[in-house]
Amino acid sequence: MIEAVHLTKVFTDFWRRPKVRAVNDVSFAVRAGEVFGLLGPNGSGKSTTLKLILGLLHPTSGRLRVLGRSPRDVQTKKRIGYLPEDTYSYPYLNARETLTFYGMLFDLPAGVRRERTAQLLDMIGLRHAQRRPVGEFSKGMARRIGLAQALINDPDLVILDEPTSGLDPIGCRQVKDLIQTLRARGKTVLLSSHLLADVEDVCDRIAILYNGQIRAQGTIAELLEQKSQYRLTLPELPAAALQRILAAARAELGREPVVEHPRRDLEAFFLDIVAQARRAAPEAGGVGPSAGVARYLTADEQLRKLVVPPKT
Repeated sequence: MIEAVHLTKVFTDFWRRPKVRAVNDVSFAVRAGEVFGLLGPNGSGKSTTLKLILGLLHPTSGRLRVLGRSPRDVQTKKRIGYLPEDTYSYPYLNARETLTFYGMLFDLPAGVRRERTAQLLDMIGLRHAQRRPVGEFSKGMARRIGLAQALINDPDLVILDEPTSGLDPIGCRQVKDLIQTLRARGKTVLLSSHLLADVEDVCDRIAILYNGQIRAQGTIAELLEQKSQYRLTLPELPAAALQRILAAARAELGREPVVEHPRRDLEAFFLDIVAQARRAAPEAGGVGPSAGVARYLTADEQLRKLVVPPKT
């Protein structure tokens, strides 16, 4: 889906003298149907790399192919959905008008626009606020609209730049569930985020950028697994049985083993508490409950084979 070979981008000054080497000899590939994470501190070259992939910048050297074509090809852009780091919307349009506008940019038929807009508003929990101007939305609500517009064209490649920025834990969980659903339907997701826990939850492979270069890349398991240590999880045991097991471990290791109770994930605990509260008081103030992933993103007809067009 994306192939970068020795990709380099050098920004020059007024006299065309090299000023900043934002991307320096970067090579990586994003496969069809995977979630790929692009990580790095501020100024590492993530945003420049994304702009190169989107065709907004032209590389100084190297080769870059997106869906088998140049990233500047119009046919390529039709198959891409993009959520920028900062959500840009016309503040005087309401939520429904905003999604309709983006659907018109992709030349979607009126009936398809209406159906997808309704499904997306249900998915992001903003149907009750669909007539409010987006300029009145909170940052989290505006972020949800940005995510919906990135999916209006049912893209094959979804590029998400800090998708959970400004979202509450419920919104973050919904975004991660959506990413996993897109992957299950054969979509490809390129994710850039500073929230490493989000990346770890959903990404198949990651690349870490620093100073314009890739310092590490691979699967999550390859990069994070500590093969020199083991963790053993036991069911609840009588105290005497546990002491016998610890004594055997102590004798084998020659030192005291570390014993601790596993903890619940804070996100899961938070979502349980909110779900209980919603059952007691179902009326929503800001963002309502999500109706799940939009049907057109999960419909059977979306299980089509991705055919990469020939190089031109």
